Amino acid sequence: MLFTITRDLMVSLVAALAAAAVFSVIRLVSRRPLTQALSGLIGVAFCAIVALRTGNAEDFFLPGFYINAAYIAAMALSIAVRWPIAGVLFGFIRSEGTEWRKDPLRVRAYSLATWIIISVLALRLAVQLPLYLAGNVAALGTLRVAMGLPLYALGLWLAWLVSRPTAPTTPAPQPGAAR
Repeated sequence: MLFTITRDLMVSLVAALAAAAVFSVIRLVSRRPLTQALSGLIGVAFCAIVALRTGNAEDFFLPGFYINAAYIAAMALSIAVRWPIAGVLFGFIRSEGTEWRKDPLRVRAYSLATWIIISVLALRLAVQLPLYLAGNVAALGTLRVAMGLPLYALGLWLAWLVSRPTAPTTPAPQPGAAR
């Protein structure tokens, strides 16, 4: 956003690094785990180095495209080997462990859930990569935010819903059956 106003790459990169550093300090002061904040700071620093080395503001977004593509490939591979990522993650959250792998319906549900997440990542690439190639930094930055956490959270929620275990069905009591 700042680059759109200033058109100064260095100012924009310093501001991005400063914002990431502030979030890390806030987590440190509030005595919360630093893992996410520091990984975010490292990610921003890496992207800033890429943009600084090339001198192109749009290259700040380039590492994200490679990471997105790697996630898509890893998730598709996880489906191919019948260990869908959604099953591994959601299975432990739902206290299923890896027992879900014994049920073909659960494997199918978790595969579908993983495809939903893949679709979110592929949509990001389909929309943002043309903007990168066109050098449209303002639209790319805006859509990167809009298609970041909000879209990913929606994808995870949908994946969670479609992979819910179905409640075991019990046969309805027959009329005249002994109670």
